Amino acid sequence: MSDPAKRTEKQEKPSANTARSNSEALKKLYYDMLLIRRFEERAGQLYGMGLIGGFCHLYIGQEAVVVGMQANVRPNDQLITAYRDHGHMLAAGMDPNGVMAELTGRSTGYSKGKGGSMHMFSQDKKFYGGHGIVGAQVPLGTGLAFANKYRGNDGVCLTYFGDGAANQGQVYESFNMAELWKLPVVYIIENNQYAMGTSVARASAVSDFSRRGISFNIPGIQVDGMDVEKVQEAGAEAMAYCRSGKGPIILEMKTYRYRGHSMSDPAKYRTKEEVDDMKAKHDPIEHVKKLITDAGHATEDDLKAIDREIRAIVSESATFAQESPDPDPSELMTDIYIEA
Repeated sequence: MSDPAKRTEKQEKPSANTARSNSEALKKLYYDMLLIRRFEERAGQLYGMGLIGGFCHLYIGQEAVVVGMQANVRPNDQLITAYRDHGHMLAAGMDPNGVMAELTGRSTGYSKGKGGSMHMFSQDKKFYGGHGIVGAQVPLGTGLAFANKYRGNDGVCLTYFGDGAANQGQVYESFNMAELWKLPVVYIIENNQYAMGTSVARASAVSDFSRRGISFNIPGIQVDGMDVEKVQEAGAEAMAYCRSGKGPIILEMKTYRYRGHSMSDPAKYRTKEEVDDMKAKHDPIEHVKKLITDAGHATEDDLKAIDREIRAIVSESATFAQESPDPDPSELMTDIYIEA
């Protein structure tokens, strides 16, 4: 494996064992990204109908990041992220029915209807949230990595946060401890260029987030986060680096969200032309679709059939959520304390 500390912004061409040369692997990446896209579109509709309360942050446009990274995970690896988390849940293998039920505040949801969009967990899937406080998941992910090293279980914690959270002080405290103790954690900065609504250029003195760990001797790689193969390749390299005992590493994913910061954000801080240009030239799903059809792995009709299958799954999740009961009032004070 090449030394990540010496990597540049340009990524190497996919090797023979990447998805491009494997029909089923490439279609799996396509399926997983499309599931997230269709699920988020439906979640947006339910929010507009008043069936989802509170905040709701959609992952549309950023699907390649989490799908590419999850393609590399092993059984002991964990995932922790911020509030733009529905895509991460689905990529981790969580049931769309349970996710949608939680979004709508129903008792059949992953947090029994009490967590909503930003606070779902699944120990079974090694998904540790969903965190609403900006940057709060970074020290928690670092703690999960500490547990992995303490137990000697070869696990790596994938810790996601955004370009806005990258300026939080607790992030750098975590960097320091992770490098000091050589913890197996991949810090994945999803740079969608706007944080809540302020562009990176206006909010960050150093906008190359792959360099944010230099003062701690943490190497970083800048990745095209709209290309799922490049994400998968960089993720494999980063996770191998962690598993070798060398400590943490940073991956800056250059990505883009098509929607506002949340459903209540009209996103007037950028032009329609900018968004349309990203969709037309850099859409991660359309990119993989072209790879599949150009290589003859599937026809347009085959991919339309996949889309129909996914739409049916998402439709079922919406129906399941709406038909599920609200939490019983007796649940109001449960799951708050644990007896020790």
